[in-house]
Amino acid sequence: MLKGKTVLLGVTGGIAAYKAAALASALVKQHCAVEVVMTEHATKFVTPLTFEQLTGRRTMVDTFDRNFSHQVEHISLAQRTDLVLVAPATANVCAKLAHGLADDMLTTTILACKCPKLIAPAMNTNMYENPVTQDNLDILRRYGWEVIEPASGRLACGAVGAGKMPEPEDLLQHVLRHLAMPQDMAGMKVLVTAGPTQEALDPVRYLTNHSTGKMGYAIARMAMLRGAQVTLVSGPTSIAPPPFVEVVPVVSAQDMFEVVSQRAEESDIIVKAAAVADYTPVGYSDDKVKKKDGDLSIPLKRTTDILQYLGQHRRPGQVICGFSMETRDMLENSRAKLEKKKVDMICANNLKVAGAGFGVDTNVLTLITADGAEELPLMSKEEAAAFVSTFLEAVKADNREAVAGMIRYPRQVKTPAGEAQVAGAEEFLAYY
Repeated sequence: MLKGKTVLLGVTGGIAAYKAAALASALVKQHCAVEVVMTEHATKFVTPLTFEQLTGRRTMVDTFDRNFSHQVEHISLAQRTDLVLVAPATANVCAKLAHGLADDMLTTTILACKCPKLIAPAMNTNMYENPVTQDNLDILRRYGWEVIEPASGRLACGAVGAGKMPEPEDLLQHVLRHLAMPQDMAGMKVLVTAGPTQEALDPVRYLTNHSTGKMGYAIARMAMLRGAQVTLVSGPTSIAPPPFVEVVPVVSAQDMFEVVSQRAEESDIIVKAAAVADYTPVGYSDDKVKKKDGDLSIPLKRTTDILQYLGQHRRPGQVICGFSMETRDMLENSRAKLEKKKVDMICANNLKVAGAGFGVDTNVLTLITADGAEELPLMSKEEAAAFVSTFLEAVKADNREAVAGMIRYPRQVKTPAGEAQVAGAEEFLAYY
């Protein structure tokens, strides 16, 4: 997801420098060009050779290193950098950067960078909590730096408290948030529902379905990566919450209706990917329903149709997308749902199509609007979510063009070769 991007990874002299090697490796696996700049003290913990082997690039330490091209090295590096991440950042380096000191290769290069800058402080708890350090971090925030809060726990010095550098995977998510996707949904509020609901019969039993929530979680993550402020209303799942997304857990269909109806008005885009129960037991037993001879009949009543409610109460300019899981007559049933619910788009799939069912990491979606239908090939749910988010952003921007009865949304996608016009699913995925 970071192909064509360059990250300057600043490594300073703390014991957490060993984690920076794992972070560099994770960035390279995302096809990112990683330029490592170390302070002299950092080389006492991890050698430059370690990073050179991981990144395939020369690690820079000395401002006056004569092994360089004729261009001024720190200026050249600053110009080609898309994002700066200093991890770990010692109290000393935090102070230098806050006050514009440039006495080594790292601080000199960063001072010349105009790109987004992230810093991950890592130090002894007392050093981190010292008012001077906190003032320096506040200064960095005022200058536009994003300060990644340290984790808490037992530190290498034996102290217990705040000051641990976050794990490399967590830092990677911060980089992806800035660079992985175009920020064309910045300023938008997106509401996504995901997962099943559970309709309780008694303290032991409930009615539910096979939804895992993977599709909705992927859509929430992709909208976040595109810069949106995302709220994910989730039924019970076993999936880790996507980073930088507000997750509101619910259990029943009524729980989900209450949360969604409260937050719908403020949302610019709503994606109803949850598999909400259509029926719930008429009554709830406080005690376990005991087994008896013969059959058991459970009276059920209809739950509130959340998608229909949203379509009836939408505000002007709001984009609403629903999902439709079918086993037959998918297009006909989904088009009828589109019209009845008064929404902008239905993402339809057929449970009987290989790779499109519950509990798998792939999907085969057909995106249906009033203008037509776009059938997507088999792809991962992450890829499908990326295409759906692109589709919805285009609808929100009223950037639609129908071609030969099929829906095509031309997108400008930045590629290593420059800007390329991308029309449909296959072309989009070629650059994703």
